[in-house]
Amino acid sequence: MQILKEERPVIEVKHVTKKYGNFTAVDDISFTIKDNEVVGFLGPNGAGKSTTMNMITGYIEPTSGKIIVNDYDISKDPKKVKRQIGYMPESTPLYNDLTVREFVNYMADLKYVKRKEKKERVDKVLKDVGLTDVQKKLIRNLSRGYKQRVSMAGALIGDPKVLILDEPTVGLDPKQITEIRDLIRKLGKNHTVILSSHILSEVSQICEKVIIINKGKLLAVDTPSNLEEKIEDDNRIYVTVEDEKNKINKVAKKIKNLKSIEFIKDKNDGTKEYELIADKSTDLRKEIFNLFPKNDINILELKKTEITLEDAFLKLISQKETEIEEKKKKEEEKKAKREEELNKMSKKDRKEAIKQDKKEQRQKEKDEFNKQWEENKKREKEEKERVKEVKKKIKEEKTAERVQNKTEKAEKKVAKAKESLEKGGKK
Repeated sequence: MQILKEERPVIEVKHVTKKYGNFTAVDDISFTIKDNEVVGFLGPNGAGKSTTMNMITGYIEPTSGKIIVNDYDISKDPKKVKRQIGYMPESTPLYNDLTVREFVNYMADLKYVKRKEKKERVDKVLKDVGLTDVQKKLIRNLSRGYKQRVSMAGALIGDPKVLILDEPTVGLDPKQITEIRDLIRKLGKNHTVILSSHILSEVSQICEKVIIINKGKLLAVDTPSNLEEKIEDDNRIYVTVEDEKNKINKVAKKIKNLKSIEFIKDKNDGTKEYELIADKSTDLRKEIFNLFPKNDINILELKKTEITLEDAFLKLISQKETEIEEKKKKEEEKKAKREEELNKMSKKDRKEAIKQDKKEQRQKEKDEFNKQWEENKKREKEEKERVKEVKKKIKEEKTAERVQNKTEKAEKKVAKAKESLEKGGKK
């Protein structure tokens, strides 16, 4: 009999904000990451990725909000949270005068690995990351790819629940990149992995989920395939044909829900390439294969445009920047309009209107503060309930395990007694 424990998020980021003076680096973001998920953390430079990762690791504190790692609150149990996390920074800080094994041993000491378990743990980590053959070499004599592996071994040695990898393949050659990607996939079977990368094709290949952040705001939390589907506005096909009688434009008009047909180029072999666009409800391939051959148009090549994670990323970033620009423009227009109204007033009325504007602004700020305070109060209440529920479930799981152990012991005892009786009967 096996007890199936309820799946709980390993990482919970709840309404987290980080401010540096008047600058907001991370603005009220929330997301969860499940056990053994490999998650891509994406965003342009200055988006707030590193700030968020540093808050999850406990390196910096959030201005507001909560971060919970494996049921531990980072603000209340920072040491316990840090033991749950292995962090591999982009710069791969290593001690070049140490051998690979010496460095991993040193990291094991830093992470309080028990002395009697240390050798076994170090051997396992060196094997898992493919460093057994170079364990006696000085780190300074290793290639960039092997140095990345050493850094990863340092992150892994404490057997953390969560691995945070910041740009793990940067500066590597294609062979080394493939090896590190394979290693990350392997690690994802036993660890929750957060992977920060600028190489979007890499994220698409490795990660089950993607978190996109820009200018401190959370833009999307979804699978790469779902993000790609969401931004696919049109059904677009490129087709290369032999069309001696130039009938394609006339024939294409018969295609259901066709939006446009555009000539792309003449090819050296006398064929022509066209782009056809229809709405999503139409299967363009089926329509083309059905109509063109019947009208003496030979199809030599047909390909559907592939929407990539990069396309989705760029579109989301563009949409957010457009939204910010529009909001800024509206605020400036509103300000200019109010200034125009004030300029038309008499000196006395203008003074009174400015006074009233300031009063309204103060009230607005007060209302926003009260609203935030109420929300924080509500979240604290929910957090207490969550902790209470988690403790209850853990208690239930432990009770169930004890009952299961007693049942198994009793079953073994009965089986042993039965076996003993059967042996006695045979005698």
